[in-house]
Amino acid sequence: MRIKAYGKINIALDVIGKRKEDGYHLLKMIMQTIDLYDSLDIKPIREDKIIIKCNKPYVPTDERNLAYKAAKLFKETYNINKGVFINIEKNIPMSAGLAGGSTDAAAVLKGMNKIFDMNIDEHKLMELGVKIGADVPYCIKGGTALCEGIGEVITPLKSFKDNIVVLVKPPFGVSTKEVYGDLDLNKVFKHVEVEKIIDYIDKDDLKGVCENMKNILENVTLRNYPTIRGIKKNMWINGSVGVMMSGSGPTVFAFFEDMVKAQRCYDNMKKKYKDVFITRTI
Repeated sequence: MRIKAYGKINIALDVIGKRKEDGYHLLKMIMQTIDLYDSLDIKPIREDKIIIKCNKPYVPTDERNLAYKAAKLFKETYNINKGVFINIEKNIPMSAGLAGGSTDAAAVLKGMNKIFDMNIDEHKLMELGVKIGADVPYCIKGGTALCEGIGEVITPLKSFKDNIVVLVKPPFGVSTKEVYGDLDLNKVFKHVEVEKIIDYIDKDDLKGVCENMKNILENVTLRNYPTIRGIKKNMWINGSVGVMMSGSGPTVFAFFEDMVKAQRCYDNMKKKYKDVFITRTI
């Protein structure tokens, strides 16, 4: 089975507190699927083991890979004594704030559910997914969604599809754990007006969304990685209607009203950075 594992951007990301029992940050986010994806080929094998291959040599293919963790968890949860072979064709950059690892894990859960004829419903798959990572349940669901809790409480929103997006990832990764560790909630004086953004999404008002979208984690990541600020400025100059960092970074995304401006931005950014993409919300 071949399955597409789509990346995401955050149209809004707010941190509203911490969970008492484990210190995890409580979030309020608007997540959006984009048409940038990894392709996974998943097939059962007789030997009771998990084999992962990837077209990018720097991607781990052992227990460190979230796709491996997903396969292991699925096998253990549902007592599957057959093995699985997973080939990952990686297109989404790693450590980029685009949920590249989480979406691969989500694809493995969905794929194994089908190839082993388990008929597990989406909600149960999402409950399983949160054990791997907070973004995995959303990646199972996809689309335009309000995500709360640690990211696992998901409310579908009106689709915000077919909006043009340019992505630029600078040549370094960012540790999500470190970014959240450096975030001082006592210094967050203005939170994201998430409901206002949802209203603009309901009206399919791109400018309204862009004028109000905000990512609390930018306060931390931009301080530590000033390159991101420069990327944002360049994308504004190139005609974007809204520019923001996705997730904990370092990828910056920009919305465009037409493909001509998006292409011009892409061409200019491609002169400086390797990982530049034109895509759309889906």
